[in-house]
Amino acid sequence: MSGVQLRQVVKRYGDIDVVHGIDLDVAEQEFVVLVGPSGCGKSTTLRMIAGLEEISDGTIDIDGRVVNEVAPKDRDVAMVFQNYALYPHLNVADNIAFGLRIRRVAKDEIERSVQEVAGILGLTDYLERRPADLSGGQRQRVAMGRAIVRHPKVFLFDEPLSNLDAQLRTQMRAEIKRLHARLGVTSIYVTHDQVEAMTLADRIVVMSDGHIEQIGTPMELFMNPANRFVASFIGSPPMNQLEGQLRHVNDKPVAALDDGTQIPLPSFKGAVANEGSRIVVGIRPEDVLLQNPGSGDAVPIEVNLIEPLGSEALIHASVANHPFVIKTDTYGDISHLSDIDKFHVDMSRIKVFDEASGQSLISHYKG
Repeated sequence: MSGVQLRQVVKRYGDIDVVHGIDLDVAEQEFVVLVGPSGCGKSTTLRMIAGLEEISDGTIDIDGRVVNEVAPKDRDVAMVFQNYALYPHLNVADNIAFGLRIRRVAKDEIERSVQEVAGILGLTDYLERRPADLSGGQRQRVAMGRAIVRHPKVFLFDEPLSNLDAQLRTQMRAEIKRLHARLGVTSIYVTHDQVEAMTLADRIVVMSDGHIEQIGTPMELFMNPANRFVASFIGSPPMNQLEGQLRHVNDKPVAALDDGTQIPLPSFKGAVANEGSRIVVGIRPEDVLLQNPGSGDAVPIEVNLIEPLGSEALIHASVANHPFVIKTDTYGDISHLSDIDKFHVDMSRIKVFDEASGQSLISHYKG
């Protein structure tokens, strides 16, 4: 099995821990994405798996073998870097073949492998060109080709699309996803872009300050974030978060915001929160209802700005003097949006977090 296991892995620089004893299991053929803000430890974790950074404590297991003391070249992993790392004096064919030549693979086998990989990646017509004569997307395909041709047990991707423009990133995401479906190689991918994470991953690992905040499928993280950090990081635009107190009105729970505004809440089930507890209400921009759904009280809102996006629009507004964003379908008609003065909440989607710890208080709802 070409899976990867991390057990209590620590990375320490001097007296400072930058990765704090993380545990992670990546199954064979799985595509796992490490995501988080800059400096959260995701690239350091990837480099430790590759052997480019020594671990300070813990163990890393690849394909059933502990590789703590194994040199990078002997770990049977292939890494694709952000800056492509191509040899400028070599043409595309020689760049793809470089690793095979180092391993003294037979010449006819190298030629066959290069032609096969070039066909997979659409590079057959570019084999004689040098990197300077290629577009950014073509260079990244060459870098992936150099990794694929080795038939490694594990692919490692370190923010490979961050140097590309938005349209090309979208195209390359699709290519990487098709490539993984075709090759089925265990893959670990690092990015700070949560859209990349959501579209590529079988599972996402959300990291912050050297810790793993949550691991799950894209929809698990989107629908049931474990804490405020995950809720704000996964989703675009991010989840609205409004601070207040837990109250009960007519035996129904509400969040009482600091200005007296009340937001109806689903009934708690499997969680305990006392009357008057400080809580944070999480409402995704997509889950705001502008029409009365027949249940729940309206929440007053003040519209500040409309951002048209074609078939949908973002309404930038204020609730109790806190920024609040609504994402709504428009199909180009935005004339009525500035007149909105209230909204309703989809009660089945609302989230509640403890203000002090940031942890989610409810993951099941009633009502």
